[in-house]
Amino acid sequence: MNTTPLLSVENLHVAFRQGAERVSAVCGISFNIHQGETFALVGESGSGKSVSALSVLRLLPLGGKILQGSAKLEGVDLFRLPENELCKIRGRRVGVIFQDPMSSLNPVMTIGQQIGEVLRLHFGLKGADLKSRAVELLHQVGMPRPTQHFDEYPHQFSGGMRQRAMIAIALAGEPDLLIADEPTTALDVTIQAQILALLKRLQQETGMALWLITHDLGIVSSIADRVAVMRKGEIVEAADSGPFFKQPQHPYSQQLFDARPRLESCLGRQQTPTSLPLLEVRDFKVYYPIKKGLLQRVVDHVRAVDGVSFSLPQGQTLALVGESGCGKTTLGKALLNLIESSGGQMFFDGKDVTGSSGEARRKRCAEMQIIFQDPFSSMNPRMVVGDIIEEGIRALQPERSEQQRRERAEELLEAVGMTKEARMRYPHEFSGGQRQRICIARALAVNPRLIVCDEPTSALDVSVQKQILALLKDLRKQQGLSYLFISHDLAVVAELADQVAVMRGGKIVEIGPVERVLFKPAHDYTRKLLESVPGRMNQLTPSPN
Repeated sequence: MNTTPLLSVENLHVAFRQGAERVSAVCGISFNIHQGETFALVGESGSGKSVSALSVLRLLPLGGKILQGSAKLEGVDLFRLPENELCKIRGRRVGVIFQDPMSSLNPVMTIGQQIGEVLRLHFGLKGADLKSRAVELLHQVGMPRPTQHFDEYPHQFSGGMRQRAMIAIALAGEPDLLIADEPTTALDVTIQAQILALLKRLQQETGMALWLITHDLGIVSSIADRVAVMRKGEIVEAADSGPFFKQPQHPYSQQLFDARPRLESCLGRQQTPTSLPLLEVRDFKVYYPIKKGLLQRVVDHVRAVDGVSFSLPQGQTLALVGESGCGKTTLGKALLNLIESSGGQMFFDGKDVTGSSGEARRKRCAEMQIIFQDPFSSMNPRMVVGDIIEEGIRALQPERSEQQRRERAEELLEAVGMTKEARMRYPHEFSGGQRQRICIARALAVNPRLIVCDEPTSALDVSVQKQILALLKDLRKQQGLSYLFISHDLAVVAELADQVAVMRGGKIVEIGPVERVLFKPAHDYTRKLLESVPGRMNQLTPSPN
């Protein structure tokens, strides 16, 4: 390896202005990244990982300021470059995969246009050559039907598909250094494995360096050459990947290891007593029309959810797993009437609520809540956190006083591991993981009986993830809550679920108790998902086929 670093960060200090105070976010960190190397920065949400990356390219949000330090790209201090020179480096020599794809993508431009912007600016590509290269990039990152998706907008994509589009945009500039901020957060295990393999292959072919920011120690173990652990703005441990995973030295690093969810956690677990179904779904469908021609006639349908049936008992958790775009989130939203269903029946507490309206629908809203996959885009940026949490209480429980609403919001913030002072701050003032905790508090505000959890822990580091899973378990035990838990993280599913349903192409291909599905899968597709988890292949029972 070349001894001269590609990127050298020295004594970086970053702070944010909050009123009259200045709050330190990064406190004198230093590290080097060499050509062809993968450097992983891990730590809790809010520890300063993302702020460090944004500082290097001078992309800090309003209120952030670099107080001192340097960031040199092959000897050139990026902090001293004029903005027009730095623009030539961003996207070309240094690419970025941002943590939050929905807020990072332009909602009024197609994905093809956004990839094409990079190709046009840095390589001068136009017309058919531009489209060919953009489609090739979408294919590389595992996007299904890349030619079709080239002309679609971000809101038409699932969370995982948006993340893949972000990766394609970042790779379009063929950068020397790729900063990947939680690049596989929203991806299922099969696409995650594909993306990691793609990044490693690009490194081997081009010598690209990778700065990986993640809370997933499994990813770090499979791809990183060196690891640095960050806590409260400081690097508390840095080591080569091998020694670090063999024996982490710092107590905080050891704490991160202990907090990791494990697939084996479901083995031998006492089953929750079976009760009457709270939610029952029969032959449920969500179809989207495909229109063509001048008159936009319907020529076919996208069968996003295609005849799904299941029952969820009171006080239990049913996990929905499967590849991004298989229909998991669409199903969850349709059950809450957030999108229109195309057929089938839905029973809640024994009553047919298919197509309910008026007072029946209002009551259903109070009894069924959702935690969205993308925390930032699901909150009003103009409202403070307290008002966001209280909004549902105000609409569905108008008998509560202002004092009661405020106390309930503060109680919920503390329950999800935040301070009650967060009530008066705005969503943009929090990290991705902190915003997810706020969304969980909002879902709990009206005391629902069923919560659709759409990747509720995907943006959380392992220690906070452990806390949230414990909270969800306690709420289930104390209040008899039921969860429809949508996730791509099979270890998290093992920790929480009673039953697992595996979805593929809008259909459920396998359903059963969590231990049986994860350790004795009956369907080949389930085996494929499990084999994509590092170190998992040899633990599976051979397929009966």
